[in-house]
Amino acid sequence: MKLNERSVAHYATCDSPADHAGFLRQRVERHHHHAHHATSYQRRWFVLKGNLLFYFEERESREPMGLVVLEGCTVELCEAAEEFAFAIRFDDAGAKACVLVADGQAAMEAWVKALSRASFDYMRLVVRELEKQLEEACKSLAACRKSPRRSSSGRKRHLSNPALGPVQEKPAVLENGYCTWGSGGEPGGTSCPDRDGGYSKPPPLPPRRRSAGGSAAASPVPGLPLALQESPVSPETACFSKLHSWYGQEIAVLRREWMERQQRGNL
Repeated sequence: MKLNERSVAHYATCDSPADHAGFLRQRVERHHHHAHHATSYQRRWFVLKGNLLFYFEERESREPMGLVVLEGCTVELCEAAEEFAFAIRFDDAGAKACVLVADGQAAMEAWVKALSRASFDYMRLVVRELEKQLEEACKSLAACRKSPRRSSSGRKRHLSNPALGPVQEKPAVLENGYCTWGSGGEPGGTSCPDRDGGYSKPPPLPPRRRSAGGSAAASPVPGLPLALQESPVSPETACFSKLHSWYGQEIAVLRREWMERQQRGNL
């Protein structure tokens, strides 16, 4: 394989994110004149980008010493004098295995996993599996769209036990033009449908006016005209400003009476 050394060196040191990086010890074999092989391990800084494994003399080095193209190879643990050793072996019978040693068990497992997933052959298998899953999902979706939909009858079954009978939903009852909280509805009552036709909870009602005895105001309030004591709000003219003014009438009367008592007490 012919590579452009300048482009490869720039890619190794540019700001593109690395898939994995760290220190490893690389096995180096030296041949002597008397056919004696000496094996040693040199500590190098390795950077994995795509399917290219670069190694540098130091972490701050600006140019890589070499690279390993991770195609047509397998990554496996190997038996060596050094602990936490693994090898990158190529399919070519004449190619030498690249033996590397990590600093610990966790680092070795991380490197083996990253290197095993770096080749295009692995990515091709992943893409095929994803395409298969997508095809099955599309078929399942098409089958669901072709199946007839069940008509909604406004009933729902118990969620805890589907075998139980359907539960009839009761419409909420309007009070002063608004649905009451948690109202189960009454026969013939008016419901509060939302835009989609379902039933949703409305905003809470203002508190009822209470008399001095603490019960709901069923009798007219002294000092107020009868026309003003009746709520002007109806389902057709629901307005917050009208509600605010109507509920504030009693407060105004009580405040006026309190001020008159204060003035009489000061005389």
